[in-house]
Amino acid sequence: MKTLVAIAVSLVLAAAAPALAESTVITPNGARPSAKGASAQFSGSVTLNPLYAPNSSTSSSGGHVTFDPGARSAWHTHPGGQVLIVTSGTGWVQEEGGQKHEIKPGDVIWTPPGVKHWHGATATNSMSHIAVTNMVEGKNVDWLEKVTDEQYLK
Repeated sequence: MKTLVAIAVSLVLAAAAPALAESTVITPNGARPSAKGASAQFSGSVTLNPLYAPNSSTSSSGGHVTFDPGARSAWHTHPGGQVLIVTSGTGWVQEEGGQKHEIKPGDVIWTPPGVKHWHGATATNSMSHIAVTNMVEGKNVDWLEKVTDEQYLK
C-alpha cells in the first residue's frame, strides 16, 4: 500500500512539474554577448561574459571573467561584497596593504564590502573566474586607480 501511495505522489509531482518549469528562466549560452574589459578598469586583455543581472528576486549579478597572462583589474571595492570562484588557470588576488595570494581552480574568494583589492591572471598564465557581486542601491563596484606594474609584480 505504501508503494502505491509513493507512486501516486510521484505521478502528481511529475504532473505538476511543467507548471513549476514555466517560472524558470533559461538564458542559452551565447545569448549574452561577451565584451572586452574597459581599459579604464583593466590592464591587459580581459573578456567579460555576463551570466545574469539583478532582478526582482536577487540583488546580485554574475559574470565569467577571463584574464590573459599579465591582465588584471584596477583597484576597486564592492559596496555589497563579492564572491569569486576560480574556474581555470592561475591568478592572483590582493587586498590593499596585504600580501598577494595565488588562486587556482576551485578556490573561492570572499571580499567583504568596502575592501580595496584587485585580481587577475599571473604574469605567465591566464585565469578565469565566476564573479557573484552583490548590489547596493543599484551599484556593485567602485573603480579606483589602476594597479601599477610594480604593484602587480611585487
